[in-house]
Amino acid sequence: MFINEYYHNLDEKGRITMPSKFREQLGDELFLTKGMEKCLFCYPKTGFYILTDKLNKLSLTRKEARAFSRMFFAGASNQKFDKQGRFLIPKNLREYANITSDVAIIGVSSRIEIWDKKAWEDYSNLNSMKFDELSEQIADLDL
Repeated sequence: MFINEYYHNLDEKGRITMPSKFREQLGDELFLTKGMEKCLFCYPKTGFYILTDKLNKLSLTRKEARAFSRMFFAGASNQKFDKQGRFLIPKNLREYANITSDVAIIGVSSRIEIWDKKAWEDYSNLNSMKFDELSEQIADLDL
């Protein structure tokens, strides 16, 4: 399970260092793709394959399912860590998430999210004010 948040800087080649606690769980590679709210989703290999399996079960006759799968997989990238624990965020994904220098790496249970630091701070500040309201809205999930 991925938890906590970390901050790192993008280097001139478009690489960032993955926190060591996350690297331990990811192994030697990860899968990146476009996420919601203009962040990137990052999965370990097994998590990505489980998600792929679920998406492959969506009906091809549904326009929304086809569109989502196209966007999700067309933007996906498999990356390996170098000896310093860095990995490349491809240019198309950096542009999608507006990542230019400062990065927030967020643990979200079964996935990691990678955000532009300012975008994460704005999102987090906005939604922390609504935390009680959000918890009431999902209360039927029996947390």
